[in-house]
Amino acid sequence: MDEQEWLTEQFAAHRTQLRKAAYRILGSVGEADDALQESWLRISRANAHGVENMGGWLTTIVGRVCLDMLRARVRRSRREESLDALGSDAVASGGNVIDPEQEEMLADSVGLALLVVLQTLPPAERVAYVLHDMFDLPFDEIAPIVRRSVEATRQLASRARRRVQEGRAVPEANQARRRQIVEAFLTASRAGDFDALVAVLDPDVVLRADEAAARSEVAIEIRGASTIARRALAFSGRAPATRLLLVNGAVGAAWFQDEKPVIIFAFTVDDTKIVEIELIANPERLRSIDLANLDEQGST
Repeated sequence: MDEQEWLTEQFAAHRTQLRKAAYRILGSVGEADDALQESWLRISRANAHGVENMGGWLTTIVGRVCLDMLRARVRRSRREESLDALGSDAVASGGNVIDPEQEEMLADSVGLALLVVLQTLPPAERVAYVLHDMFDLPFDEIAPIVRRSVEATRQLASRARRRVQEGRAVPEANQARRRQIVEAFLTASRAGDFDALVAVLDPDVVLRADEAAARSEVAIEIRGASTIARRALAFSGRAPATRLLLVNGAVGAAWFQDEKPVIIFAFTVDDTKIVEIELIANPERLRSIDLANLDEQGST
């Protein structure tokens, strides 16, 4: 048996579990099938020599494809589907009754009520939660998928788990509140107001900057409200050139030079505090991020 035949056999053996994982992340039978098709294209071109945990390796690839699809969904400004839309998609596709394999997958999968909560989680949180809590993938394997450190990935799953356990979603109405918090951070930065900065930061807030943003050969990671507030004050001179924007559909900001974004600030806001700030300056990553004017989204 050559390697291609062996990979085909392995993919077929794990297909049902991979399909369940894709459905739980995406909430759509059709998109789950699309994800598996794209995953197979990547798998068929990959070198699987030395892979010890085939199920984990395949799930990692499917998870990465699903996250790409979720981010593309945000870039297209598609809002969260309603319960009715989710139900119709889970029961039928293109007017055709789903086959027994799909029925078994859905019966064994999460209920629609829980699926609705999952659908409202930010993409990275959803992927971290599903792959770890439902498919036992370790955080060190999930971290590269969501582009976070292992500890940050653990926190993503923890936040998602808390929301799922409490049965609460993250409604679109919170967008205005998130804007207020990020605006307060930028205003405090411009004013050089240390206390105001600390007030909008979670005590355990994490700031991460890629190599380009850190102006060094290695990325940096800073923790703690006071430490991050002091760092923000050190760069307060740049604040006037920093604009509030939608960054991949979420409230964020960007520092501009010559009308071009140089550094993007991606904020994660939980309840009333900023819990994570990511600084992105790598040119390749900048090109992949969708920026939109908040005022064009109906904000005041």
